[in-house]
Amino acid sequence: MEFNRKNMKSLMLLIAFGIVLFLGLQNIAILFGAVRTVLHLLLPFIIGGVIAFILNVPMRAIERTLFPDTGKPGPRRYKKFSRPVSLVLTLAAVVGVLTLLIFTVWPQLTNSVGMLRASMPEFANRLTEWGNDLVARYPEIEDYVYQAIKSLESVNWAEQFQNLLSFLRNGNLLDSTFSVASSIIGGITNAVLGMIFAIYVLLQKERLAANMKKLLYAWTPERHADTVIDIARLTQKTFSKFISGQVLEACILGGMFLIAMTIFHMPYAVVIGLVIAVTALIPIFGAFIGCFLGTFLILITNPVQALWFIVLFLVLQQIEGNLIYPHVVGNSVGLPSIWVLVAVTTGASTMGVLGMLINIPLFSVIYTLLRRYTNREVGRKHIDPHKLR
Repeated sequence: MEFNRKNMKSLMLLIAFGIVLFLGLQNIAILFGAVRTVLHLLLPFIIGGVIAFILNVPMRAIERTLFPDTGKPGPRRYKKFSRPVSLVLTLAAVVGVLTLLIFTVWPQLTNSVGMLRASMPEFANRLTEWGNDLVARYPEIEDYVYQAIKSLESVNWAEQFQNLLSFLRNGNLLDSTFSVASSIIGGITNAVLGMIFAIYVLLQKERLAANMKKLLYAWTPERHADTVIDIARLTQKTFSKFISGQVLEACILGGMFLIAMTIFHMPYAVVIGLVIAVTALIPIFGAFIGCFLGTFLILITNPVQALWFIVLFLVLQQIEGNLIYPHVVGNSVGLPSIWVLVAVTTGASTMGVLGMLINIPLFSVIYTLLRRYTNREVGRKHIDPHKLR
């Protein structure tokens, strides 16, 4: 190998990378601690970036609709206020949807809890009658109940009470309570700081993008910078389409429940359809939260219809999860249906809800890049098209 200046520079970088990698592996615990600390410090900005990315999708649609770029010179004041107005309308739309959801669902939940509380005495009487009838039919149950009561009587309750007092004196409960309170306060603080950061990013996104491009071209070769920018544009486009497809799919699922429940004369059709539409924004499994709330609401009114609602939910969920979701979301991000299911499954098993949200657009980006590379290599090698069929 010829030791010119370029080769020496590459060799020195390789040696430096090897030294850094060796030191990192030797101090892996310290390295993970440092990474955790850095992520903790950057968490508000990461949250803000995610919020800005999500809000940018409706904000951009509002801005293009209300303030279209005709290519003709217009008043500067008109263009100056287009971004703040679009951002305010976007935030107002989000707050409006959340407010509508809360004021629609909360009264129904409160009413159901009140009905449940009022029916508790009657339910207790029915439960007593059911227990007496069960004991009359199966006398051996009485022996099991008697043995359970004897076991409870044999417990040294004074000792258990002293153990509870010792636990409280040691401060474990206080420490746990303080830790939970600190986590809640920290979460609220990070959310508020992230929202403020998101607003700044949305108001100045073009300037920030231009500065990032300038830094990239200044510190990396132009060919590498072009590749990074191309991948970044593909990622932004894919994630934006994923959000749009996810919203469309949630609206379809909510509409399916509204129509089906109306046909079968089930109560709370509008409320449950709205709840499922919102919770379905979490891919595949989010609608189960709406199923739980819907079952609870119907259970107070008609327990039999609650069972039929669960059956209806399982049927519609299978149709949505296996037919509608892969096609709607997969087509929006350019990912085949089978890979949508793979992305959701692997994301749920590795990172939970966050993995389900990230994996579909991430798989789409990887799939698009791999397809580009594959097609380019096949074309470069002049492979016979008949061999590819």
